[in-house]
Amino acid sequence: MADRMLVEAVRMALARVMSEDETVILLGEDIGRNGGVFRATNGLLERFGEQRVRDTPIAEAAIAGLAVGLAAQGMRPVAEIQFSGFIYPCIDQLTNHASRLRTRTRGRLTCPLVIRSPSGGGIHAPEHHSESMEALLTNVPGLRVVFPSSPKRAYGLLLSAIRGPDPVVFFEPTRLYRSAKEDVDDSGEGLPLNCCFTLREGTDVTLVTWGATVIEALAAGDHAADEGVSVELIDVAILKPLDFETIRASVSKTGRAVIVHEAPISGGFGAEIAERIADEALLSLLAPVKRVAGYDVVMPLPRLEQFYLPDEPRIMAAIRDVMSYT
Repeated sequence: MADRMLVEAVRMALARVMSEDETVILLGEDIGRNGGVFRATNGLLERFGEQRVRDTPIAEAAIAGLAVGLAAQGMRPVAEIQFSGFIYPCIDQLTNHASRLRTRTRGRLTCPLVIRSPSGGGIHAPEHHSESMEALLTNVPGLRVVFPSSPKRAYGLLLSAIRGPDPVVFFEPTRLYRSAKEDVDDSGEGLPLNCCFTLREGTDVTLVTWGATVIEALAAGDHAADEGVSVELIDVAILKPLDFETIRASVSKTGRAVIVHEAPISGGFGAEIAERIADEALLSLLAPVKRVAGYDVVMPLPRLEQFYLPDEPRIMAAIRDVMSYT
C-alpha cells in the first residue's frame, strides 16, 4: 500500500474501474487535457484516450443530460461538475430523469451514472465554489448521495458508485483533497453504499457527521477524552439511503447526540437525522439533540470563511452542553 491523498484515491478508483469496464466513460469541463480543476482526472486522457475521457463545454445541464442518455443506452458515465455550487442546472435532469428512469420504464432501463463534484469551503474561494448543498438531493427518491471523508472511503465508495445500477451524486470534500492522506491499496474492492462508518467507539456522546467536518469531529473527540467524556464518532458517508440503524443503536447506548455539518443549519440534512432520533430513539435521550452547522448566510469570502465553518471549539461547546444534562 502507498500513502495517498484523497484526490489521488479518486483518480485511482476511476482508473481502476475504467481498466475493468469499457462502458465507463468520463465527461466534464477541462477533465481531459487539464486533468480537471483539482487534477482528479490528471493522466487519464493519455491512458484511456479521447473517446473515454471527454472534455465538454461549460454547460452543466448538458453534461447531466448527456450522462442520463448514455446511462440509458448501456454506458456508465462519470460526469464531473467543477464545484457543487454549479450543480443546480443539473437538478432537472437528476430529479426528472435519472432518478425516475427505472420506475418510468418499469425496470426495463436503469441509470448507472455518477455525478462527481468537489464540495464545501475551506479553500479560500468565492461563495459559489464553497457550497455544501447535499440536503437538496437527499430529498430525491431514486438518487443515492455519497460524501466520503477519507482517501480509503473515497476509493471504495466511488468504485461501488460506478459499478452500481443507480444514479449517484458523489460529493468530494474539497479542502481534504490534498490534506487527507492514508494508505490506500488499489485492490479494486468497493465499499457498501448502505452503511455508516463508526470511526471511534464511545459511551457518553454520539457525534454524527460527514465530509470534511469529520476532521474537526475527530479532534473534538480527542479533546473530549481529555475532559473525561467518551465520544462515539459516526461518519455517515452515505446520506441516501441513510443507515439510521447504526445511529439509533449508538444513541440508545450514549443517550446524547451532536450532529455536525458544514451546510447551513436550516433544512440541512442534520435536521433529518435529528428528527429520526426524536422519532425512533426519544426515550433513550438524556439531553436534547444538538446541531453544529454552517450559519444561514451565504458562504463568506475568504477573510471570514473560518468563522462560518464548524470548528472544534463549537463542537466541544455542544458536547459540553449535552453532557450538562444529568
